[in-house]
Amino acid sequence: MSQPEQIQALKALRDWWAEMGVDADEAEIRALTKAARTSVGPAAPPQTARRPRAIPKEKRHEDWVEEARNLARAAATMADLKAAIEGFDGCLLKEAARNAACYDGVEGAPVMVIGEGPGAEEDKQGKPFVGRAGQLLDRMLAAIGLSRATNVFITNVNYWRPPGNRNPTDDELALCRPFVDRMVEIGQPKLIIAAGGVSAKSLLNASIGIMKLRGTEQMLETPGGYSAPLFPIFHPAFLLRRPEEKSRAWRDLLQIQERLEGLS
Repeated sequence: MSQPEQIQALKALRDWWAEMGVDADEAEIRALTKAARTSVGPAAPPQTARRPRAIPKEKRHEDWVEEARNLARAAATMADLKAAIEGFDGCLLKEAARNAACYDGVEGAPVMVIGEGPGAEEDKQGKPFVGRAGQLLDRMLAAIGLSRATNVFITNVNYWRPPGNRNPTDDELALCRPFVDRMVEIGQPKLIIAAGGVSAKSLLNASIGIMKLRGTEQMLETPGGYSAPLFPIFHPAFLLRRPEEKSRAWRDLLQIQERLEGLS
């Protein structure tokens, strides 16, 4: 099998595992891919001696976070920011993902929904909240006069699907956070909805769970100086598993609707 065929076969296997929800060993896959790329081919012709090339030091997590901050600060538009996210190589989740699910909806909308991260369908389409949970989110928003087609912008605190749909780690969230903050600064929403415990706890740097955070009004302040009221709600995927919680979710939506009317 040729080198390109080996790499393509590994990618197909990884995609199939992701499709089946198998938590693959990403470190092993990266090692196999690297081995395929550097496999020995036909003997190369002799070359004249060169000075040994300096091997760059591997970046630390803190270096990648700083790079994310610099990229985010340099973005003037949502399109700039999307390109920066897609070109960012600091998060290992990117290596197993098909696409970065950056955002969907209306740029500059008065309401911004920030979810946890992409699942299988979002990974395929490169957009947040397009699977079953996204369909429920659309119905929830429609119940209070909101829609991603007219007045809602939707994004996540993490842009790449974690293996097996696990929650993103604190380090993975930290790598994405500069982009999240910059997205808020560019979009300047009047109100933010944090969908799910991972999103709410990450955005608010909170230790308490969604059961205590939901139903409260918080305030999100970005490093660039923008602030907006934030309302944590249950993630739609949680409501699909626990439909008995929909009555509390409905009360939360009415609270958001009332607050949004006061901001108009």
